[in-house]
Amino acid sequence: MNDYFPLILSWVAGLLLGMIFFGGLWLTVRKGLSSPYSALWFLGSMLLRMGIALAGFYFVGREHWDRLLACLFGFLIARFLVTRLTRAPVEHHNPAPKEDRHAP
Repeated sequence: MNDYFPLILSWVAGLLLGMIFFGGLWLTVRKGLSSPYSALWFLGSMLLRMGIALAGFYFVGREHWDRLLACLFGFLIARFLVTRLTRAPVEHHNPAPKEDRHAP
């Protein structure tokens, strides 16, 4: 168990970093599209999100490639989770049946 504990913590750290990164991206797109200063939103958000993610990877990976890999795996899983959680609701629309253009 002792050997796996740092890997589990690295995976959780990657999950948190990914949630921050991709959740921040989702918020940036929502706010940036309706803002008169959209370029500032996107540039500032990119710098902040990349800084947090790179600092997190650097802190977690410190000369341990296996921890860095676990962190990356958690980061990628967070991408799928945030994508799933922030998906727009799907409206189920039942179209009317097509009418034939010819007589029976």
